[in-house]
Amino acid sequence: MSTTPLAQGPCDDAAIRASPGGPPCARADEPWVLAATILASSMAFIDGTVVNVALPALQKDFGASLSGMQWTVESYALLLAALLLVGGAAGDRFGRRRVFALGVAIFAASSAWCGLAGNIGHLIAARAAQGVGAALLVPGSLALLSASFDESRRGKAIGTWSGATAMTTALGPVAGGWLIEHLSWRAAFLVNLPLAAAGLVIVFWRVPDSRGPRQAGGLDWAGSLLAALGLGGLVYGLIESPVLGWGHPAVWIAAAAGAFALGLFVIVEARVPNPVMPPALFRSRAFLGANLLTLLLYAALGGGLFFFPLNLIQVQGYSSTAAGAALLPFILLMFLLSGWAGGLVDRHGARKPLIVGPLVAAAGFTLFALPASGGSYWLTFFPAVLVLGVGMTISVAPLTTTVMNAVPPGAAGTASGINNAAARVATLLAIAVLGIVMARVFDHRLERALGEPPGQSPAAVALPPQVTRAVLAQRGKLAAIEIPVVADPLARAAVRQAVDNAFVAGFRWVMLLSALLAAGGAACAWLFLRPAAPTRPGNASP
Repeated sequence: MSTTPLAQGPCDDAAIRASPGGPPCARADEPWVLAATILASSMAFIDGTVVNVALPALQKDFGASLSGMQWTVESYALLLAALLLVGGAAGDRFGRRRVFALGVAIFAASSAWCGLAGNIGHLIAARAAQGVGAALLVPGSLALLSASFDESRRGKAIGTWSGATAMTTALGPVAGGWLIEHLSWRAAFLVNLPLAAAGLVIVFWRVPDSRGPRQAGGLDWAGSLLAALGLGGLVYGLIESPVLGWGHPAVWIAAAAGAFALGLFVIVEARVPNPVMPPALFRSRAFLGANLLTLLLYAALGGGLFFFPLNLIQVQGYSSTAAGAALLPFILLMFLLSGWAGGLVDRHGARKPLIVGPLVAAAGFTLFALPASGGSYWLTFFPAVLVLGVGMTISVAPLTTTVMNAVPPGAAGTASGINNAAARVATLLAIAVLGIVMARVFDHRLERALGEPPGQSPAAVALPPQVTRAVLAQRGKLAAIEIPVVADPLARAAVRQAVDNAFVAGFRWVMLLSALLAAGGAACAWLFLRPAAPTRPGNASP
């Protein structure tokens, strides 16, 4: 095998299609391509899980409300979702390695900014910058894999990538939780820097620069801007509505402007020469169905798991390290079984695993709704984590492979961007919508428990009026409410129980709605994906 570094020359999609099994430039150093994409992608995956574990510490340090915590996650997801579309297309146009490396560098620099943020506003801005970097590196990872491996090996490669990034990610929340507990939440962001450095070294040393066919016209910046404005307006309205109310001008104007911008986005995409979301791709039933499934399944996952670490740390009394380790079985299952799951499409077609997987995930979300406060992890949340992990493992690799196989090789970056955008938009909207559900249920249960408003139930807690007012004034903090120092020990215990019970009630609603979303994903697979054709004797796939 040649030892010439791949990075010294580009490898276009025409060469890839012309050579069965891929040209020498795509075959020589496939392990290095996998290593670079795994390291860089792991930053984004680790960041997502570590940030959720860090939210209670952030809330304590900055005195943030629910909306502040939501924006810490949503600012990242918003820029990521909007720019993933142009990020994938930019890789096809300017070179996938070049755009991928730029994304890694931006993500690393903004991670350092996050670690140095002085207030919640600075952190939210830094998280938005991270979203820009992730929008370039995330679709670039899958596009590089798609360009470097032919279709017969692509499913296994993507499965290996999924499993390896899952294993890398498994260490992130645990190590991040330990850093948060013993050092600071700032260290959880700085952990991205060595991963970025190693990834960039490999990228420039051994990864080929591939690109799609030459196309006239520039990138669709107008479409990306409209997507960002539309999603931003809707999300702002959803997040701020529990505090300001839907009648507040800032809320309904933002929501209306967002809806208008998304309507313009649809019109622009049908007219520009190089749309970030080409309507033609959605003529494929498999591509359309896979993206609808992605939207629903990742809405369930992102929305539900946003509240899980808050429950563990603020209600159940877990340490940051223990909360980070709580999802470890989920990630280990993906590592151990993702290679097998990546081959399910080759053996059984996409339809069966993409019906079964989301249904199993729905059962896992339902199990999350059962525990109250207290109890052993192994008897409360472990079964839910285990079942959810099995369901997501069955779903993820076949889902990704289905999306990539549903489009021509030259559109790999664009298809990857669209599918990743669907996942991010799902999380973006789910956190906002499920946040409304959590806030409404929490407010109702807390008011009833504290004897507000009049007509209280027999179980209501009798408290001095000043204590009740002070607690209800902090309702936007959810379980992070600080009990007034004037309350006596019995009153403090009663308030703590009322707050915990109110949070658990909201958490149950969130998880049951997540289960419905996951089941809806299974319905999409059943409706849109065709059953696998029977294999004829003598024609079995190797």
